[in-house]
Amino acid sequence: MLRMLGRMGVLLAALVMAMGTVSVVSAPEAHAYNWTRTLRQGDSGADVRELQIRVAGYAAAGASRTALTIDGDFGPATEGAVRRFQGAYGLGIDGVVGPNTQSRLNWLESSDGSTRHFNFSEFHSKDGAGFNNGRVGASTVRENIRRLMYKLEAIRKKSGDRPITINSGFRSVSHNSAVGGASNSQHMYGIAADIVVSGRSVSQTIGYAQSSGFSGIIRYSTFTHVDSRAEYSYGSRAWYWAI
Repeated sequence: MLRMLGRMGVLLAALVMAMGTVSVVSAPEAHAYNWTRTLRQGDSGADVRELQIRVAGYAAAGASRTALTIDGDFGPATEGAVRRFQGAYGLGIDGVVGPNTQSRLNWLESSDGSTRHFNFSEFHSKDGAGFNNGRVGASTVRENIRRLMYKLEAIRKKSGDRPITINSGFRSVSHNSAVGGASNSQHMYGIAADIVVSGRSVSQTIGYAQSSGFSGIIRYSTFTHVDSRAEYSYGSRAWYWAI
């Protein structure tokens, strides 16, 4: 009897371990966006708005002063961006955001709201202010940086998955002044970054940025400045490509 109970105990322990293993594997990722429906042209809502943020870096097929409007309405421009995103990741190109496309969109997302290849800390002000003491509040800066990251993910993909170094992201007002930044620098709002794409020239980086919805692109000798100044009420509201 004792031997039988012992065997039952072993079997029970094995079953518990197996069940635990299965639950870990099958549990959905806590950070994954909860897409509750297939999205297509004509739809609207918060989920469409989130989709637009994530495919904004595919605003155009080539160099074009075109930015995807983040308005929650799935129109032709959003469908075009979705199609280009699908093509970039080897998905079926139909402009419809079903399970496969949604899975790839979530693959790009990290648990803290950043993206797969970028961390919020990379964009912190170099004076230790984090996302504080800018022209807008820290929570707004953080959201602006999140949106910026998805555009940079697009540049990374277009470059052949080359790593990107962030020379400068958000700047506090005092840090911007200390480094000689423009009085209304887009860096102080969290909508700009100075970047270097590993193994790619400044000219090549500019080429990627020109199809990624960046309304501000400035050539420097060793890095490229990109920003979304035309999309925000506190931005310059005009396109500026000094390339």
